[in-house]
Amino acid sequence: MAPTNRLLINRRDLLKWGSAALVGSSGLLRSSLAFAQSRVGPFCPPGEIEPPCQGADAIEAFPTSPFVLYPFTEELPIPTALRPVPLTEVNRWSRRPGPGLGQQASDGTVFSTHQFWPSAFNLPDPIIYRIRLDVDEHAFSSGKVQPIDAAGRPVIPPDGIAGPRTLPMSTIYGFNGTGKAIGEGGRATFPGPMIRAEYNRPVLVRFENHLDDNPKYLSRGDFGSPQLGFLTHLHNAHTAPESDGNPHHRPAGFLPKEWVDNLYLNMPPKDPLTGKPDPAEKQCFWWFHDHFEGHTGANVYKGMVGLMPICDPDFDCGDETKGARLPGVRRDNGDGSFDLDYDIPLALFDCRLDDGVTPHQDCHNGFGQVEAMNWGKTFFRHFPNHGFVGDLFTVNGKAYPVLEVKRRKYRLRFLDASISRVYELSLMSSTGRPQAAPGTDGQWLIPDGEQCMRLTQIASEGGLLPYAILRNSFRLWPAKRREFVVDFTRYMDGTPTTKGDAIYLTNTLAMEDGRKPDSTDPSYKVPMLKFVIGDDAPDNSVMPTNLLPLPRILNSGPLNGLPDKSVLDSLPHRTFDLQRGGSAGGEIEWLINDFPFRLGKPLALPIQGRPEVWTIKSGGGWGHPMHIHQEEHRIISRNGIPVGLPPRPPAVVTGTEFDDIGKEDVVVLDGSEEVTLVRNFRTFDGCYVAHCHNLAHEDHSMMFGWSLLEP
Repeated sequence: MAPTNRLLINRRDLLKWGSAALVGSSGLLRSSLAFAQSRVGPFCPPGEIEPPCQGADAIEAFPTSPFVLYPFTEELPIPTALRPVPLTEVNRWSRRPGPGLGQQASDGTVFSTHQFWPSAFNLPDPIIYRIRLDVDEHAFSSGKVQPIDAAGRPVIPPDGIAGPRTLPMSTIYGFNGTGKAIGEGGRATFPGPMIRAEYNRPVLVRFENHLDDNPKYLSRGDFGSPQLGFLTHLHNAHTAPESDGNPHHRPAGFLPKEWVDNLYLNMPPKDPLTGKPDPAEKQCFWWFHDHFEGHTGANVYKGMVGLMPICDPDFDCGDETKGARLPGVRRDNGDGSFDLDYDIPLALFDCRLDDGVTPHQDCHNGFGQVEAMNWGKTFFRHFPNHGFVGDLFTVNGKAYPVLEVKRRKYRLRFLDASISRVYELSLMSSTGRPQAAPGTDGQWLIPDGEQCMRLTQIASEGGLLPYAILRNSFRLWPAKRREFVVDFTRYMDGTPTTKGDAIYLTNTLAMEDGRKPDSTDPSYKVPMLKFVIGDDAPDNSVMPTNLLPLPRILNSGPLNGLPDKSVLDSLPHRTFDLQRGGSAGGEIEWLINDFPFRLGKPLALPIQGRPEVWTIKSGGGWGHPMHIHQEEHRIISRNGIPVGLPPRPPAVVTGTEFDDIGKEDVVVLDGSEEVTLVRNFRTFDGCYVAHCHNLAHEDHSMMFGWSLLEP
């Protein structure tokens, strides 16, 4: 059943436009290709669809990606650590990194100065990396694909070449691209490079904009920042605003031939009771992505994504014989970088490839013309009404990859790098092989899939939990991270695994569009990644129990718990209402407290070191993963119900009831909800933002600036 705020286009009207695509007719699932036409005037039901994108007539019609014929044959790409720049090279730079006035960015102004250099905190000088932003190309699948229409039927694409074929490469704007970067050569990848960092060892990354160079003469497509600008945000490091990569501090971003030195101190905030850096504030899995104002979603979708797991050398050091003894065998590279075996980041990303015949119109791409030459290449639209969801699911940049795992425990770090899609993930076995479902989201199904393993959660995006949680499945929203230990030696019923067994990471949450997850369909089981059991391997890790206490919010109150209500009531309170804003016209599809995002005009002015209580309200049935920069928060209550601690293993946590435990940097509002949280504001002062990480919403004004003031 289609949502009420869309006008479905029938087959006859669609064929009038010359499109070969049809509304999916499968009774098993709803196709995400139920095309909609939303227009200003008599075609738009009053009060249901606001005029999008400057009020121009709009056609929201998504193409059907070519069908991947041979899934689970390509190996999962596992990122390796980026290597730092040797100091001998840094010393040859015409403008070297440093603490001086104007040394933080290429413009050399007083605003381009580091607020703190590591020496201010008795930390060593930073390890230096250099990352270019380049134009390059990427293949989401290297195997054969079949052109299809929305009903899953084979078609001849616009170039007239019928039958199975190899996908063309898609153009990306990626990190570490065609120009060879010092310390790490080669072409851009999607996701981009991975920096493995450690607490108390600062990192400085020089990001350089070379997006105006196009030595391969690649087609840039029709999305991405038209200014070829970037603004890199490390999500969610405790970082000064000049290195935070947010548009409230740096509205213009960085244009071609400009660079910025983002300094990551890798230092946790101080415990309010002891005044010393608080180990409980340490995190484990950061990622960096573009934040260019108005085109964040397009730039992220085009490839500006990188990974930065961070270790705690005192407790979570990447060595399974020490500290928390979480899975991981460390290999130091002798230059400050290191790699970890059995510790694998998994970046989930859904995309859509052009069919060359489906028209789409908004103010960003002309008049609904089709581009036959774009067949098989990434398709993206800036349409704000719901968000953007793809029909092709990828892990670490590859559609339906396979990973052979040893018979031992692994640490799996999940990131939802999608623009709008939410996933519900579990580990399943299937007696039959995956079944083809062309024309549906995900393309492949395991109808007989049954859960076969549990996942032991050890961390949320804010770091390690106070103790491990045993789960059957977990939900992952855009920008959220979750970390798990999985024991590949045995199934949940105690039966040992054997070499050659297949286990599928499976998504069971359908989404027709980016508005919010659909109701669970028991038949919707999309295998995204195939694990194949391999040989035995040594395993010195220990299945986790107690991990890291949650930090104090104030200079009183219990660890793990929250301060008493009377203490929370004494703090400053702010409320932020997330609202539809289409009547304002232009790009302003969303408002917060009746305002669109306004550069230089903050909605909040918190005082450094003084915690506050924030309530965020969402109405209208849209889902919003709201990200607040600079520090993590703790959720107090959801819809008036206080947050509680989950049961310990062997009890199994089901559903999303205990998803609010732990430190977080993204608060999920699933439809019409109200969430109250408490957070602190330490170390730095300056300009930051909070915004929806459904990036189509952020790019259409669902963001507000806030500025942190000195006491």
